[in-house]
Amino acid sequence: MPRKPRFYLPGIPAHVIQRGNNRQPLFFETDDYQAYIAWLKEGAEKHGCAIHAYCLMTNHVHLLLTPESPEAISKTIQFVGCQYVP
Repeated sequence: MPRKPRFYLPGIPAHVIQRGNNRQPLFFETDDYQAYIAWLKEGAEKHGCAIHAYCLMTNHVHLLLTPESPEAISKTIQFVGCQYVP
């Protein structure tokens, strides 16, 4: 079943949760967390998201982001996924 469209309000922060497939771990070593944070920063700058807070758990991520445009959050998360997943 597809995800519902993201509700977007200009200038309003959004709480984003990203989970591992079947709640499997996303991170295994300290370097994994550091790489994810670096790509998150790069993606947010590239696609226009302000990062206010993040919490990286072993099998999921919480982000507090303010997008500059309706597609900024999805483009940022897509960028991170394309870098981190391989």
